[in-house]
Amino acid sequence: MSTRNNKLTGGLAGAAGAAVILVAGYFGLDAVTGDGDPGATGDTCSVASLPGQADEVIDSILGDGDFDHPDHDGKHFGNYEGRLPDEPGSYYREYTVSTPGLDHRGARRIVVGGGTDTNPDVWYYTADHYESFCSIPDAED
Repeated sequence: MSTRNNKLTGGLAGAAGAAVILVAGYFGLDAVTGDGDPGATGDTCSVASLPGQADEVIDSILGDGDFDHPDHDGKHFGNYEGRLPDEPGSYYREYTVSTPGLDHRGARRIVVGGGTDTNPDVWYYTADHYESFCSIPDAED
């Protein structure tokens, strides 16, 4: 392969890598170390590891039901991406975890399943709008 082709290929690869880093940065992920919001790579996450706004949503689910986005919170979550265990259609419900500085709902959610509205059986957090989830084993502690 010629030197010119090597430079072209290397330049394209470098541009693609830069694009990945920019997109990861936009969503709050550290593309170099893989660190970011919990849920981006892990299977479980403690409440203490989540943003403070997630703890507020958990308290609202377990208690008063006062949500920042009542038109959307507590509504059916279809699991269309198939990232969570397969369950009947009405099993999962989603709640918005507000992101400071955004003027829209953002990407962060808590998804619960089964149980009752105030005592779900399972708890999940996603920081990347359903691309990945971590279970929250201590949500009710």
